[in-house]
Amino acid sequence: MRDLGVGFGYLLKGQRWVARHGRRYGFGLLPGLITLVLYAAALVALAVWGEDAVTWATPFADDWADPWQGLFRGLLTAVLFALGLLLAVLTFTAVTLLVGQPFYENLSERVDADVSPDGTAPRSPLPLWRELWVSARDSLRVLVRAALWGVLLFALGFVPFVGQTVVPVLGFFVTGFFLTEELVAVALQRRGVDLRARLALLRSRKTLVWGFGTPLGLAFLVPFVAVFLMPGAVAGATLLARDLLGEDGAVGTSAAPAGRPDREDVPG
Repeated sequence: MRDLGVGFGYLLKGQRWVARHGRRYGFGLLPGLITLVLYAAALVALAVWGEDAVTWATPFADDWADPWQGLFRGLLTAVLFALGLLLAVLTFTAVTLLVGQPFYENLSERVDADVSPDGTAPRSPLPLWRELWVSARDSLRVLVRAALWGVLLFALGFVPFVGQTVVPVLGFFVTGFFLTEELVAVALQRRGVDLRARLALLRSRKTLVWGFGTPLGLAFLVPFVAVFLMPGAVAGATLLARDLLGEDGAVGTSAAPAGRPDREDVPG
C-alpha cells in the first residue's frame, strides 16, 4: 500500500515543479485549452442531439405506451451522455498529448534533466513526424483497450447493487491506469520503451499507478481542471517513469527491470 502514497506524491511533485517554472507551465496550458474547446463542443452536441439519436436508433419503441417509452429512451439518452463523458475523460489526455507533443516532450526533458544526477535527459532519436505517428498509433491501441473495459463496466452497471457501488469504483481505477499510461508514455517513449513494455511496467506497480492516476482521473471530471493540471501531470509522470525504471534521482522503491516485469492480470 506504500506505493499508493508514492504515486500520489509524484502527482503533487509534478504540480510543484511546474509551479516553480511558470513560463513552461504557461506554454503547457495551450494544448489543453485547444482540446478542451473541441471536447466541450462535442459534449454540447451530444447533449443537444443525443435524444434525437436515441429515438432514431430505437424505432421499435415508437408504439410503446407512456411512461415506458419516455423512461426507456430517457435512460438510453443518459447512458449515451455518460459514455461520451467517460470517453472524453479517457481520451482527453491522449488527444492533448498529441496536440501538444512538442510542448510536453520539452517539458518532460527539462524535468528529467532537473532531477538527473548528471543533469542530462534521454532524447528520442526519431524525427518529430515519426514521434507523432508512434504516439497516435499507441494512443489508438490504448483507447481500444479502454473502450473494451468501458463496455464491460457499462454492462455490469445493470447488475443490481454491484452496478451502483462496485462498478463506479472500478471505473475510476481503470481510468487512472490508462491515464497514467498515456502520461508516462511521454518519458518512456523517449527511452525507446514500446507500448507492450510500458503496459508491463505499469502492471508490475499497479498501486503506484493507481495512486497517481486515480485521483488525477477524479480531478479531470471537474470542468477546466484537466487543462490546468496537465503540465504538472506530465512532469509528475516523468518522475514516476524514472521510478518504474529504477533510474537514479527517482524517489520511491525500485521497479522490476524494463525487460522482465511482473505480468499480472490488470486493466490493459
